Amino acid sequence: MRTKPRAEIGIIGGSGLYQMEGLKHTRTIRVATPFGRPSDEILVGDLEGRTVAFLSRHGRGHRLAPSFINYRANIYALKTLGVTRVFSVSAVGSMKESIRPGDLVVPDQFVDRTSQRPATFFDQDVVVHVAFADPVCKELSAVLWEAAQAVPATVHRPGTYLCIEGPQFSSRAESAIYRQWGVDVIGMTNIPEAKLAREAEMCYATLALVTDYDCWHETEEAVSVGAILDIMRASVDVAKQVLRTAVAFVSSRSACPCQQALEHAVVTDPASITATAKKRYRVLLHRWLNRSNIHPSPERSRHG
Repeated sequence: MRTKPRAEIGIIGGSGLYQMEGLKHTRTIRVATPFGRPSDEILVGDLEGRTVAFLSRHGRGHRLAPSFINYRANIYALKTLGVTRVFSVSAVGSMKESIRPGDLVVPDQFVDRTSQRPATFFDQDVVVHVAFADPVCKELSAVLWEAAQAVPATVHRPGTYLCIEGPQFSSRAESAIYRQWGVDVIGMTNIPEAKLAREAEMCYATLALVTDYDCWHETEEAVSVGAILDIMRASVDVAKQVLRTAVAFVSSRSACPCQQALEHAVVTDPASITATAKKRYRVLLHRWLNRSNIHPSPERSRHG
């Protein structure tokens, strides 16, 4: 029986980024998960001296709309392969005049306006409340920022990413409201992806490719797929350069707090976790379950 290849860095490609050139010694693998099938097969190979796992979020050929992506299977599959750091690439609309189509943004915050997507792995027999005040890995975000400057590219950091359900774009009224909230970009895919990465104790950062001004901009045409695709083609080429540089910049250290997110987040008494639940969550909870002296603390119950 062939063993799965191991990878330390994951890249989730968004709209327009369906493959990653430069990967060497590649293997294409299918990963089964308790949450169903990932968006596509995962391509594992060497990039800039590091082992990387690449996954197309929408599937090759762009087959999956944002609401129907199996985000849980995608993150779980990368976790299964040993990935500890994830670079997410997403097409977004700008909500500010200063952030122009063709620019890049490295967000540090998210606003969740989705409504139809499972946002946690822990939906059966185990209750987990991870901290999400700072949803993006500071170390990985800094790597993207430095890599974008080295390319060079016009990049903005920090920023707030508003995630809507889609697949429709915003109405003008909605866009005007979102502008009042002070968000920087709007997209459809980084939530619940970022939340699940935190539950999986993975560092996560986004490289957002600005393709349009949404529909708030008075001197620009309303958002259209045709206009977005034209800008996206050029932006994807720049994004690939940034990612290659970022992979080379990533530290091999594993002391990031993101990778210990479950340390004080599991509310359920270990003695109450069923064998079925342990099997379902073994990839996520193995380190926590293997600790010899786990004692639930009173403060864990404040959410109930």
